[in-house]
Amino acid sequence: MNYTFLDLLHLVGSLGIFIYGMKLMSEALQKVAGNSLRNILRGMTSTRLSGVITGIITTALIQSSSATTVMVVSFVNAGLLTLVESMGVIMGANIGTTVTAWLITVLGFSKFKIAYWVVIMVGISFPMLFSKANKFRFTAEFILGFGILFIGLDLLKGSVPDLASNREMLKFVTQITDMGYASYLLFILIGTILTIVIQSSSATMAITLTMLADGWISFPIAAAMVLGENIGTTITANIAAVVGNINAKRAARFHLLFNVFGVLCVLLIFEPYTRFIYGSIDSFMNFLGASVGTETIFNKRGLISLSLFHTIFNIANVALLFGFVPLMQKLVIKMVPTRTDEDEESRLMYISTGLLATPELSLANANKEIAHFAKIVDKMGHNVAALLFESKKNHKKIINKIARREEITDTLEIELSKYLARVSESDLSRDASEKIRSMLAIGNDLERIADIYFEISRNFSRMDENKLKFPEDAKKELKKIIEKILGASKIMYNNVLNEDIVNMSKVYEKEYEINILHDNIVKSHLNRLEKRIYSSDSGVIFLDFVNGLERVADHFVNVNEEVAGLK
Repeated sequence: MNYTFLDLLHLVGSLGIFIYGMKLMSEALQKVAGNSLRNILRGMTSTRLSGVITGIITTALIQSSSATTVMVVSFVNAGLLTLVESMGVIMGANIGTTVTAWLITVLGFSKFKIAYWVVIMVGISFPMLFSKANKFRFTAEFILGFGILFIGLDLLKGSVPDLASNREMLKFVTQITDMGYASYLLFILIGTILTIVIQSSSATMAITLTMLADGWISFPIAAAMVLGENIGTTITANIAAVVGNINAKRAARFHLLFNVFGVLCVLLIFEPYTRFIYGSIDSFMNFLGASVGTETIFNKRGLISLSLFHTIFNIANVALLFGFVPLMQKLVIKMVPTRTDEDEESRLMYISTGLLATPELSLANANKEIAHFAKIVDKMGHNVAALLFESKKNHKKIINKIARREEITDTLEIELSKYLARVSESDLSRDASEKIRSMLAIGNDLERIADIYFEISRNFSRMDENKLKFPEDAKKELKKIIEKILGASKIMYNNVLNEDIVNMSKVYEKEYEINILHDNIVKSHLNRLEKRIYSSDSGVIFLDFVNGLERVADHFVNVNEEVAGLK
C-alpha cells in the first residue's frame, strides 16, 4: 500500500473537520448558556470543593477544558476570582474534559452508525439556523457542531492507513513502540506536541483512540499519549495569560504544574497501573459479553480502557493534590514572583471573598477596596504626567499602562457596586445606608476620573501618530496644571486612606487654584489660535487636555465631599 500526499491531506482535512465540529459545538453551548456559565464560575467557588465541582460541570457542559481554563484565567486577570479559587476550577476542568473521551468512545467507535443519524439530526435542525430567535439558532449551531464532529471522526477513522498492509510502516512503528519506558516518554512528548499544535486535547484524544482502534499502537502507548495530552492542553491557558496580570500567569502556571506533577506520579507506577486498568476492563467486558452480548456494541475493548485510564488519572490527580493547594499556591507565587506594586493592583483585594458576618464589617472591607481604587487612579494621574515629561519613545508603554488600569477601574466599579448592593439587602441602620450611598458615588467618580485620564492618553497617541506638537509656552501651561492636579490627587488619596476628618477648606482651595489656572490657560490658548502659533488640530487636543484635567479636579472635590460624609 502506498500512502500518498493526497492521502495525508485527506487525514489532515478529516482532523480539521473534527476540530471545527468541536469548536462549533463548544462555542454554541457557551452562547446558549450565556452569562449562566460565567455566573456558575463566579458564584460557585466559595470553597475549594465547590470550585472543583464548578470546573467539572462547566467543562462537561461546554466540552472544552481549554475554554474553561481560559475563562478562569480571564476572570483571575479581571480580579473576579482569586488565585486559590481558580485552582479548584482548573482541577475540576481536568475531570470534566474526560466526558469528551467517553462520548467519542461510546458513540464514535461503536457498531452503531452514529454518522448516519447525526446527518439526519443536522437536517432537522438546519432550518433553525435561520431563526431570528438566538436560542433556536444557537441550539442549531450546537447540533451542527455535534454532527460535524462525528462526521470528522468517521472520516478520520477511514483516513488512517492500514498498518498491516504496509511492512515498512509496520517496522517503523514497531521500532518506536518497543523501547520500554523510552517509548512511553517518547509518546508522552508526541501527545504533548500534537496537543500544542492542534490546540485541542479532544482532537488529540480522537487521534489516539483511532490509532489504538486500528492497531497502530498498544494500550500502554496510547495511555502515554493521553498523559502527554494532559500536559499539552495547559498551553492554551498559558498563552492567554501572557497578556494577563501576575495572578493570571500564576493560575496558568498552576494548571501546568498540576498536570505535570500528575504525569510524573503516574510514570512511577505506569506499567502496573495500565495492566490493572486493561485487565479489569477485559474481565468486565468478558463477563458482560457473555451475559448480554456487549461485544456487539463495543468492538474494541482498549478504547474503553483508555477512556477509563483518562478519567481515573484525572480524578486521582485531583484527590492527591486537593489538600496541597495552599502549598502549590506558594510554589506558583515563587515561580511567578511579584516584581512591582502594579503586579498586585489589578485584582479585588478585599471584597472578592464575599460578605462578612455583619454589614459593618463588609462596609469596612468595601472602604479598603475604595482606597485601593483611589490608589490606582492616583497612579494614572502620574502616568498622564509622564506623557508630558518623558520622551516619546516611552509613550506607547505608558499609554498601554493607562489603558490597562482603566480596564481595572471599570471592573472595580462594577464589582464594588454589586458588593454594596448585596450588603444593602441586609438589615441596615440609617448610617450604614448613607455610607453605601456615599461609597457608590465615590466609585462612580473614581471611575470617571480614570475614563478622563484614558481619553487624554488616547489624544497623546493621536498626537504621536500625526506628529503634532505644542509650542513651549503651551507645554509649560500643561505642566503647571498637571502639577496642580497631582497635588489635588494626593489630597484626595490621603483623605480616602486616612481616618482623620477631611479638611474641606484645603480641598476647595486647591480646586479654586485649578479653576483660575484653567481659565488663564484657555485665554492663552485662544490667543495662540488667533496668532496661528499652532495648528487647529493641535489646538483642539490641547483644549481637550486642559478641560479634561479641570473635570478631573471637579471629581476630586466630589470624592472628598463623599469621604467627609463617611467620617
